Amino acid sequence: MRAISGLWQWRHNPLRRATDLAEAWVALAALLLVLVVAPLAGAVVGGLAQDSLQESVRSQRASRHPVTATVTRELDRSPLDADPETSTGRELRTRVLADWTAPDGTPRHGPVLAGLKDPHKGDHFTIWTDTQGHIMPRPLDSATATTHAVLAGVGAALLGIGLIESARRLIVWRMVRRRYARWDQAWARVGPDWGRAGTGS
Repeated sequence: MRAISGLWQWRHNPLRRATDLAEAWVALAALLLVLVVAPLAGAVVGGLAQDSLQESVRSQRASRHPVTATVTRELDRSPLDADPETSTGRELRTRVLADWTAPDGTPRHGPVLAGLKDPHKGDHFTIWTDTQGHIMPRPLDSATATTHAVLAGVGAALLGIGLIESARRLIVWRMVRRRYARWDQAWARVGPDWGRAGTGS
């Protein structure tokens, strides 16, 4: 709005300098870019991120399988950090020794993190494995992927706004420096004669 009011203000003003009008046009152009280009860039980046992340979701769902594991014994009592890809993010994980069967039918045995508060021998819990039964992280879910894509789009839009505003400030700064340089040159020509009798007549 300031850019539009600046252009209107300088339309017929007799004190208007060419640089004043140029600064108002630069501000208007920056405003239009912020309103059109930045959201468009955010939408494009968000769309590309959404496509890529949803492809990762499909790939992970195809290659990772939920398998029921059985606790053979607890390895330690200290709960470890929650799995960062779980939906709640608050689930305590305890390290246990467990048996499970891979999707290809191979029996497996080893240490895993169980989502059990107080695991006992024979308790069952779900783990994620590949086809051969190797432990894998939980696959990315569609809602989380969409959230990441939206954040990527918003970040791209904000970055675009920052770049546009930085460019506007740089252009205006250079215009002001050029104006001051011209003033210095004009003062250098007039300054030595300032106040001397008979000058300017």
